[in-house]
Amino acid sequence: MAVTNETDQSQARFVNGSISRHVIVMTFTSAIGLMALFLVDFADLYFLALLGETEITSAIGFAGMIAFTSLSVSIGIAIAAGALVAQNLGAGNRAAATRYATSTLTLGVAGPLLVTVIIFAFSHDMLFFLGARSAALDYGVLYLKTVAIGFPLLGASVSCSFILRAIGDARRAMYVTLVAAIGNGILDPLFIFGFDLSIQGAALATICANLASFLVGFYAVRKIHNFFLPFSITNYFKDFPTIWKIAFPATLTQLATPFAVGYLTWSSAPFGDEAVAGTAIINRLVPVAFGIVFSLSGAVGPIVGQNYGAKNFARLRETLNKSLAFNCIYTTIVAVCLWLLRDQVPGWFLAKGDAARLVTLFCSFLSISWLFAGAQFVAQASFNNLGKPHWSMMFNWGKATIGTIPFVMIGVSLWGFEGVMIGYSLGTVVFGIIATISIYAYVNRLEKTGGKNGTY
Repeated sequence: MAVTNETDQSQARFVNGSISRHVIVMTFTSAIGLMALFLVDFADLYFLALLGETEITSAIGFAGMIAFTSLSVSIGIAIAAGALVAQNLGAGNRAAATRYATSTLTLGVAGPLLVTVIIFAFSHDMLFFLGARSAALDYGVLYLKTVAIGFPLLGASVSCSFILRAIGDARRAMYVTLVAAIGNGILDPLFIFGFDLSIQGAALATICANLASFLVGFYAVRKIHNFFLPFSITNYFKDFPTIWKIAFPATLTQLATPFAVGYLTWSSAPFGDEAVAGTAIINRLVPVAFGIVFSLSGAVGPIVGQNYGAKNFARLRETLNKSLAFNCIYTTIVAVCLWLLRDQVPGWFLAKGDAARLVTLFCSFLSISWLFAGAQFVAQASFNNLGKPHWSMMFNWGKATIGTIPFVMIGVSLWGFEGVMIGYSLGTVVFGIIATISIYAYVNRLEKTGGKNGTY
């Protein structure tokens, strides 16, 4: 009976109560686990940097971009899980929400498994294409083939986390990522230094952490909320078209990020390993510094989804207002902190030469661009839960291509290797503004039509 009561109370909890409180609670509970996970990724680079080989740091930059592709697939599928569960709970249809949760979990394992197979077949070619050579290439292949074994577990745990957030159980969703972070943090130094496994040790630690994360997430959804049904091939194929309408564009949306990171890495490669290492450090620093922004985008989705299911458009607009205000305050504070620490951060990673110059540049002037990146995240999360996931895809790929390639090319021609990050930051500002204007225009149109434009 206790389980039933908790589950009943968690249904459509975002259609009532303070929007500000929902945004803050969902963001910070998500952020605790997510920031811990990013900190461990941050620590990965730190521990490996202690080995004193620039080639290993460079290899993480190359391989990490490809590994992020699997995470992008997992998040895209999980977005579909969260959107369908939240909307059906908001509409009062728990049975459909439970069925979709089961079907998306299945897809959440199958999608990353396909990525694993591709990586085992083509990892050397992919890393070579990105510009990895010699020792950096060898280290990258070793890391990538090892860490890919855990991708299906990662996909399942991400789906469980999004389902828990859609139900309204932010606390247990936090546990899913927190367990992964703690496990990785404990095992990283043990495997890297204790077992003397170097870069492969970091990958093995990640696999073990992914397993623990999945077990915690599955237990919470299945045992606490009774929200998974026994697998049915009939239900899976019945649900697949609806899931695919969200998961496919959402996955493409997520894949735009590793594409952009890959382009940045490729653009940095001609300037040498130090430039690539500097880019890799920034790519690890950003999630730690701006992890709240990543969490905010995940927090907005369930709130938007449930209120859209309930056709409460005033609360939709209020959610956007409060989320963007929160994003503005947080990113400004962090940008100021990075500016104050601009001379210390490169030393944390033993960065030298061009790597140190690039990290200092980001901390000094470019980090404020994440105010606009955060606004775009909020807009895209809203589109995913308002029946327009392909709009989210359009904006993210627009930023990854039109908002990245020409800006970086111009930046390199004007400022050399530093122009890579300067150009990327300018493109971020432009697309953040466009995405914010677009989501408000769409919510206004939804209100006028009674939500008809957002149906699946």
